Amino acid sequence: MPAEYTLTKEAHAPLPGIAVRAGNYVYCSGSVGMTKDGQMVEGTDRTRQILGNLEEVLKGSGMTLGNVVKANVYLSKLSQDFDTFNEVWKEAMPEPKPARTCIGVAELPAGGTDVEIEFVAYDG
Repeated sequence: MPAEYTLTKEAHAPLPGIAVRAGNYVYCSGSVGMTKDGQMVEGTDRTRQILGNLEEVLKGSGMTLGNVVKANVYLSKLSQDFDTFNEVWKEAMPEPKPARTCIGVAELPAGGTDVEIEFVAYDG
């Protein structure tokens, strides 16, 4: 079965949200806390915006946050921002929580963001 690509313009600008379905798995490209009109959200709302963006990408593939089985989180200030990020994560992600890796990085490429998240979802 060939891979199926999904683009949604409901996620952040300047690029559409991208997902690739391979069998029962959907791989979502990393998302940042940008609105559809290209504005970077500030503070803890940035993580909420990212999760909302990824939720829209998943919808385009017929899935929800409940289908997420793995998340990679990139934080440019890991020791400083992890606790705040984690509080939003605990509130927003449904149970059971997916497996997650949090990675400290020197910088992220999108418009001054300090957090980026990518998902793998399963529909089995």
